[in-house]
Amino acid sequence: MDKVRLGVIGAGVIGTAHIKTILAKHAPDIKLTAAAESSPEKREEISALIGNGYQIFETADELIEKGRIDAVLIAVPHYQHPEIAVKAFEKGLHVLCEKPAGVYTKQVREMNEAAAKSGKVFAMMFNQRTNARYRKVRELVTGGSLGAIMRTSWIITNWFRTQAYYSCGGWRGTWNGEGGGVLLNQCPHQLDLFQWICGMPDKVRAFCHNGKWHNIEVEDDVTAYLEYPNGATGTFITSTGEAPGTNRLEISLEKGKIVCEGKDDLTVHRLETNLREYSKTSSEKFASPKCVIEKPEIEEENSAEQISEHAKIMRSFSGCILRGESLIAQGEEGINGLMLSNAMHLSSWLDKTIEIPFDEDLFLTELNKRRKI
Repeated sequence: MDKVRLGVIGAGVIGTAHIKTILAKHAPDIKLTAAAESSPEKREEISALIGNGYQIFETADELIEKGRIDAVLIAVPHYQHPEIAVKAFEKGLHVLCEKPAGVYTKQVREMNEAAAKSGKVFAMMFNQRTNARYRKVRELVTGGSLGAIMRTSWIITNWFRTQAYYSCGGWRGTWNGEGGGVLLNQCPHQLDLFQWICGMPDKVRAFCHNGKWHNIEVEDDVTAYLEYPNGATGTFITSTGEAPGTNRLEISLEKGKIVCEGKDDLTVHRLETNLREYSKTSSEKFASPKCVIEKPEIEEENSAEQISEHAKIMRSFSGCILRGESLIAQGEEGINGLMLSNAMHLSSWLDKTIEIPFDEDLFLTELNKRRKI
């Protein structure tokens, strides 16, 4: 195999964008051979976009059964991600899945098991992991030079959406359509990055406000408090009702602080001495360790070739299939960020602190109450 023959399932905004990326040869090891879309209008649009010589199907099942493909890229509504992935694995296909991995962890766990059983490559479209700034933050945190995490905080409120956004499709802003609001639609990348950089908390207490700023069923305003196994604490705050919004990740550690804000700013406050040791040994009442402020150098990958973060994930996916290269985002890791959002929802629904791992059957029961099924 010299190229991965790919079928794209779903021709909405993101699915069409992925098709254009492949047609532009930004993922040169991938050859688009098929697409599937349930909407007749969108099938016509895709047919006009890609031209002749491609297979276009009405359903994912048809593409999986009849498509001349080695792999699928899943870009359909959230609930369908695990279901389609399992069918693809059973057919012996590799899978690249859009975020989120699914709506509830019980179903995603079944998808992960199917992936392991198949032995095929499974990747998530966590394209934010290719962002050089976040990669640098992870390097700083996991490298150990700044000590253990003491507090985490992510304020991500630059998701402002109008009522027209939610009203443009019957599935938007509903439990049965999307399975959630800002946590499931806008924040999967941040939730993935949060746990990828800082690790998973073991306790969550969240307050999810449904329809606070819009006429919708699901949450559009969330404040969550987290506790980590090492005693560190954290907060995660998000909303689609604020403007101008904020995107600020702040991580306090024993020997400093990391601040990521906006699109480009990254600042490291590096302490001369470990705070815990300094607190125990200093004779001064109001002193604090000396601090040096740094602006770390961030090396952009593929600087000579301007390709999108999505294209980088596609290249990682095809490289793993063809040459055994490492994945940027393994598909099995998609459950982690979803576990965070599920815990936040369950905490708010039950009005109590949720320990991770939580009762996945209980979560599904509570979700289905809101789906009215």
